Amino acid sequence: MAHCGADEPSSESLVGEGQSLEDRSLLHQSLATRELIDTEVSYLHMLQLCASDIRSRLQQLPQGDLDVLFSNIDEIVQVSSRFLHGLQETASQEEEQVYLIGNLFLEFQEDFEQVYKVYCANYEQALLLLEAYRKEPELQQEIQSIVQTVLPQAGPSGLSFILVIPLQRITKYPLLLQKILENTLPDASAYPVLQRATSALQDVNANINEYKMRKEVASKYTKVEHLTLRERLARINTHTLSKKTTRLSQLLKQEAGLVPRTEEDKEFDDLEERFHWVSLCVTELKSNVAAYLDNLEAFLRFRPHECDLDIPSGPAVQYCSLARDLQREAFLEFKQRLEGLVCQPLDSLAKALVGPQNLIKKRLDKLLDFKRLEEKLLEVGSVTYEEEAARHTYQALNSLLVAELPQFNRLVVQWLSQILRTFVALQRDLAKQVLQRAEGSIAQLPHHHMAEPAFRKLVEDTLGQTGSQLRSFQENFEKVLPPPSSQPLLPGSEHQVQALLSKYGPGKLYQVTSNISGAGTLDLTLPRRQVVALLQNKDTKGHSSRWLVDTGGHRGYVPAGKLQFYHVIPNEELRGQARQRRDSHHLAPEPAPTPMPSVPAVTQRR
Repeated sequence: MAHCGADEPSSESLVGEGQSLEDRSLLHQSLATRELIDTEVSYLHMLQLCASDIRSRLQQLPQGDLDVLFSNIDEIVQVSSRFLHGLQETASQEEEQVYLIGNLFLEFQEDFEQVYKVYCANYEQALLLLEAYRKEPELQQEIQSIVQTVLPQAGPSGLSFILVIPLQRITKYPLLLQKILENTLPDASAYPVLQRATSALQDVNANINEYKMRKEVASKYTKVEHLTLRERLARINTHTLSKKTTRLSQLLKQEAGLVPRTEEDKEFDDLEERFHWVSLCVTELKSNVAAYLDNLEAFLRFRPHECDLDIPSGPAVQYCSLARDLQREAFLEFKQRLEGLVCQPLDSLAKALVGPQNLIKKRLDKLLDFKRLEEKLLEVGSVTYEEEAARHTYQALNSLLVAELPQFNRLVVQWLSQILRTFVALQRDLAKQVLQRAEGSIAQLPHHHMAEPAFRKLVEDTLGQTGSQLRSFQENFEKVLPPPSSQPLLPGSEHQVQALLSKYGPGKLYQVTSNISGAGTLDLTLPRRQVVALLQNKDTKGHSSRWLVDTGGHRGYVPAGKLQFYHVIPNEELRGQARQRRDSHHLAPEPAPTPMPSVPAVTQRR
């Protein structure tokens, strides 16, 4: 830390023996004021070297490391620059200078607290990073060389010397103010202002220490430990069980209303409810965007334009060319931008919620401990050192959440709003690209001159007509059987065919064209070439796609599309087949000749 130059005369040498007490006080006051301004100039110069020259030369370090090491030093530089400018302006008004300095400190009180508390809270993490660098001698030597080149007075301490300067400066302000105050007459108009300024800077340092302690407590409980079940069970002991039991008892008291709720609890409940609402919004949006992305990927996998339509020209060829262009460029680019600008920020936002969620859960545990200790204080009048530490832990957690949860909720909402706006902008860009790429193809289509409402109606009518034709074709396809063809019988089934023929006649016999696997309770499983008799050409719901048949032993439903009319083999061939298999039974008496229809009429199935 730079101070006044060594060649400057000391305060003692400037004070003559014949000077009055007032003159000596004014002289010491002037020297203290000069020390404040001179050291502020030196301090700001070092900050600027640190923020610009040194940081810019440490490019071999990852950006994340630089953010940890230098924290919010740019904000400190901005505040100190404005503060120094204000100090230098007071020099032109010697009679009111100390009064103006006191007011200036009061004016910057809030700014000092905001910027320095962030820097001080991150300082311990920066020291851990420096300790890690010391384990890599080459990297440590390179860093040391850069620091000594820019700031030789840093000496062997290197970065440690530089990073501690802001901490030293904020703690020095109350001392410098106190020195000016001590040399100000009590009846001077500047005295009460300097008193308030000194007290304010002392409060700033106290608040910074309190904030730092809260952040340390928070960092302890925001860590997510991935423990196995065995490791979790190993942590259970009598102390843990006792603590959990006590907390459960306290929670039951609180829920039953035996423990009164304070205004502080109600305030936090509102903040917690808001946080859970914000968390739910993040979760829902992340789920919806993930589903949207899955649907987009499924859409991109469907590529009808790559199929051979056997259409050499016309609108179909133009459509394939346009679809191929959109598939390879516009939609692919949209997907990549969606992942980078929407999905990744949403993932980061969801991860940012984990820390506050853990703190809120831990606060409830510490609140139950705190309530129990408050009861003990009322009953006994004292608590142990560990119990007092537990009380302070709850107070630190609660203060941190009450102070920062509203800001966190507000930032999450802003982040969500930005993500939604980005999503809408991506959709708009996609639509614009598709229209631009389609302009040339649209101009060549036969209906490009039509107005949008008329074209929309034309498309709807055409699709409706095509859909009706498709449904009609489907119904006819289900009703009309393929042309009959002769298939050999299953081995050993002549007797079964003869029994069905005798019972139902030749007009009711059908043969299975392919293997049937029954899925329902009343469905049959039949092999190919088996002969069955038709009982009813529809099912219980009136659908003609499933027929009720008799196999000669079982009755059930089979798909109508897998049955074809069976041509009855003449009686002589049946008997010949029977003799070859040494069957002693005749299949049936010779039936009267009947005409054989090539395709059964639809009325036969109803």
